[in-house]
Amino acid sequence: MRRLSPPMTFAMNQLSNDLKAQGIDVVNMSLGEPDFDTPEHIKDAAISAIHHNFSHYTPVAGLLSVKKAIAAKLQKENKLDYQADEILVSNGAKQSICNVIMALVDQGDEVIVPAPYWVSYPQMVLLAGGNPVYIETNMEQGFKMSPEQLEKAITPQTKLIILCSPSNPTGAVYSQNELDALAKVITQHEGLFVLSDEIYEHLNYVGNHASIATCDGMRERTIIVNGVSKAYAMTGWRIGFIAAPQWIISACNLLQGQYTSGPCAVSQKAAEEAWEGSQECVETMRQAFKRRRDLLVDMIRAIPGLEVSAPEGAFYLFPKCSAYFGKTDGNRVIKSSTDFSLYLLEVGHVATVCGDAFGAPDYFRLSYATSEERITEAAKRIAKALASLK
Repeated sequence: MRRLSPPMTFAMNQLSNDLKAQGIDVVNMSLGEPDFDTPEHIKDAAISAIHHNFSHYTPVAGLLSVKKAIAAKLQKENKLDYQADEILVSNGAKQSICNVIMALVDQGDEVIVPAPYWVSYPQMVLLAGGNPVYIETNMEQGFKMSPEQLEKAITPQTKLIILCSPSNPTGAVYSQNELDALAKVITQHEGLFVLSDEIYEHLNYVGNHASIATCDGMRERTIIVNGVSKAYAMTGWRIGFIAAPQWIISACNLLQGQYTSGPCAVSQKAAEEAWEGSQECVETMRQAFKRRRDLLVDMIRAIPGLEVSAPEGAFYLFPKCSAYFGKTDGNRVIKSSTDFSLYLLEVGHVATVCGDAFGAPDYFRLSYATSEERITEAAKRIAKALASLK
């Protein structure tokens, strides 16, 4: 436990809530949670499931009907064929990721984690006894690792590569050509696998989603993780899934059977409807997020000292804030992105997350999963707070 750190995203959210409890109006842009309600047809499916007594334990790997719905989604949307025994349903995509890492990573194994990274990836690797190996990327390269960087980082101890596209925290999206180039490197190394976190798949503003599992030689080396939280505004329902070779699913099934068993029956039926029902709600929310992205990008670009590129997916902005390091308002000095985010919270009353938490100390993250009105207010507050730094 001493190897682990608490997630900074939740820490900033708690600080925001503490200020709100004091009667202070805070614009919270720290958590990656859609502000939309779960669509009605999905809620109706859950209500129906309750009335039809889906209130008992489900199989550890999930209901067969749900796994078939996932397989149909993968075939239709991703052109990937998976059987039901190659799919496991978990209590959220977060558990799915942890299942995979705990099942594959042995003591001393290396796991390549491109930075900026989602805060929990390195912590899960440490929990499994593995060693995170970071590949640093920056705004100039679109926050995407190159094949050359990947090749240089691979050693005989490398077991797993974690890939997130669209990315949290940067919104970077790997194209099919970019994934093909990475796959050519990976397939040259025996026993090397990819955990492909595709939870933001439907929040893509530059084209169709590409999965590395479709690249030559990668179907048997890829573990896809996805779920319903982001695309269907179902964060609290806690349903994620793994799609992978059957032997990996068996290992994750064994692990999940010991520490949580199967996920909530009602949530599974709601997720089944999400995948099988109308997808109009997904596109409606995607368009709303795209408008919010464009609004926030324009307003942040207008603030002197902040650099930002338009994210290609997800619902995060990852501006560079290092121009403010060393500046002061007379009471405090901004020495790091942590100081920067705390300053915005305490002075501007806008909750963000420091880049330090994501392995990118020159940046900070804003979630635009909130209304255009609140986004506008947040940008105005940030501009005013930063204008006081000299």
